[in-house]
Amino acid sequence: MHPTIRVGEMSVTFLKTRHETDDAFDLFELTIPPFGRLPFPHIHRKYDETIFGVDGTMTWTLVDNSTEVRRGITLFIPRGTPHFYANRTETAARILCLQTPGVMGPEYYLEIAALYRSNRHPDLAGIGAVMSRYGVVPVTQRENLLSARQEG
Repeated sequence: MHPTIRVGEMSVTFLKTRHETDDAFDLFELTIPPFGRLPFPHIHRKYDETIFGVDGTMTWTLVDNSTEVRRGITLFIPRGTPHFYANRTETAARILCLQTPGVMGPEYYLEIAALYRSNRHPDLAGIGAVMSRYGVVPVTQRENLLSARQEG
């Protein structure tokens, strides 16, 4: 297991990285605190994502469909699908995330984490630039959700 990376209040611990799997996949554990969330929809241009519920409950929204992911629930997110998540409960939620192929590795989260540590408020423009380099594209307007899905 690799060292835990703190990104704001969430934590990311890689179990296997693209460097260990010849870019076949990245596998990491993601822990979201109570009422934590990724507030903006985004798409992944270069990889699919499979979410496995471990502890607690997270609500994942894909386009306009919400799914509660908890222990035993698996959710597949094809590349190009707009999505975001929230922990709407009073307890931390933990998932395993499998990204295929492996594109980001821990580098992505280390770069994002550095933008959270530099001051009280994260550098949103800097985060956007990091996301762009790794093929993660924010979808900022509701009417763009469906068109992003079609372009992905």
